Amino acid sequence: MNYFPWLTLVVVLPIFAGSLIFFLPHRGNKVIRWYTMCICLIELLLTTYAFGYRFQLDDPLMQLTEDYKWINFFDFYWRLGIDGISIGPILLTGFITTLATLATRPVTRDSRLFHFLMLAMYSGQIGPFSSRDLLLFFIMWELELIPVYLLLSMWGGKKRLYSATKFILYTAGSSVFLLIGVLGIGLYGSNEPTLNFETSANQSYPVALEIIFYIGFLIAFAVKSPIIPLHTWLPDTHGEAHYSTCMLLAGILLKMGAYGLVRINMELLPHAHSIFSPWLMIVGTIQIIYAALTSPGQRNLKKRIAYSSVSHMGFIIIGIGSISDTGLNGVILQIISHGFIGAALFFLAGTSYDRIRLVYLDEMGGMAIAIPKIFTTFSILSMASLALPGMSGFVAELIIFFGILTSQKYLLMTKILITFVMAIGMILTPIYSLSMLRQMFYGYKLFNAPNSYFFDSGPRELFVSISILLPVIGIGVYPDFVFSLSVDKVEAVISNYFYR
Repeated sequence: MNYFPWLTLVVVLPIFAGSLIFFLPHRGNKVIRWYTMCICLIELLLTTYAFGYRFQLDDPLMQLTEDYKWINFFDFYWRLGIDGISIGPILLTGFITTLATLATRPVTRDSRLFHFLMLAMYSGQIGPFSSRDLLLFFIMWELELIPVYLLLSMWGGKKRLYSATKFILYTAGSSVFLLIGVLGIGLYGSNEPTLNFETSANQSYPVALEIIFYIGFLIAFAVKSPIIPLHTWLPDTHGEAHYSTCMLLAGILLKMGAYGLVRINMELLPHAHSIFSPWLMIVGTIQIIYAALTSPGQRNLKKRIAYSSVSHMGFIIIGIGSISDTGLNGVILQIISHGFIGAALFFLAGTSYDRIRLVYLDEMGGMAIAIPKIFTTFSILSMASLALPGMSGFVAELIIFFGILTSQKYLLMTKILITFVMAIGMILTPIYSLSMLRQMFYGYKLFNAPNSYFFDSGPRELFVSISILLPVIGIGVYPDFVFSLSVDKVEAVISNYFYR
């Protein structure tokens, strides 16, 4: 057991420090904004230090473990720990949240509440990635919903209340299935609850009961990922949310669903996952094609990017269904890669809106000459989204392809067919990405309009864009950095749960 509670500090610090915002002297937004920035930066540095000096890359077991009894009556423990699967998403959470806080323009309405919710969301997102207890995982999962709902309903577009209500109905409704699954696993076959991840992983269940648990968890994680047909909340939410909230939704929140599928459905329920994995492959393939065909029909810029996120999440679903160490490593890489790219695209969509006050693509055009810096960064990151070689998206999708082809579960013709359909989806991706760039930046519609002078990216926007672009290129050139974190744990998951 780790003697210094590094993970407790990392989980609790943002929400605790955020609660102190209400006691700060109200001297304008700048003080509150910089206080929030400092907390995010301190949190990121603490996380990087703890993981950099305390985490052993060649150890597939849980590390930095903490185990404290919390509620004696219910035998409920505060159990935290990280391994090769969770360390990447936690670092991604810290990085994206820090940049999202920096990206936020001065908030004129309830600035204290806005920045408190950003920090509360920070804690709520790190919590599930570091939980080793099923009930604690559920509590952290629910804690994250409240700040997101308030951020959606109070700051955003004209239909923000509709999108926030739709979000909470979908996610809170799916949480019922998550709670049933958690309690079912915890209470099965014992007079005392066994909510520890490690204990539950070694527990065997009747096949019918395991399938019931699996379906419950699958519904909960399918909403958050999202997986079609439970995806309809996502475009509406992104279309109305403030762009700093969009960065957190696309960069981190969607990845919580994928992480849950790996951590619970794959690790705890291997037999049911082996039964359902062909269906996941089919649904993931349909999702890639469906979202790629739906995206070009979206007039709203942020909705088009949202559908591209749905398409990219299809690759993650296929990788999880491949049941191969190569495919699962590709999933971890795609989670991190799309976290960067999705957050960057929504940030650039928000900065574009700040300048032209337009969100519909058919009203745009001719922005390339007026705002060349935004045009350049938007173009480069759109290339990353369509998996241009040398970018992280290309490596992640390529590894998932190899994961399917090397999987021992499927017949050769099945693997070829799925790979062929995925390739069609990859061909469709440049169509909606390049079409989006053409409608926004080319032509003369806004260039010839009265008062057509727009401010280009300032130092803040350039810093955020470059900070995200560098790891996208770095991972694309040298993906072994990410693989070194996850490869041993992934190998242990596949060998222990599927080929024993």
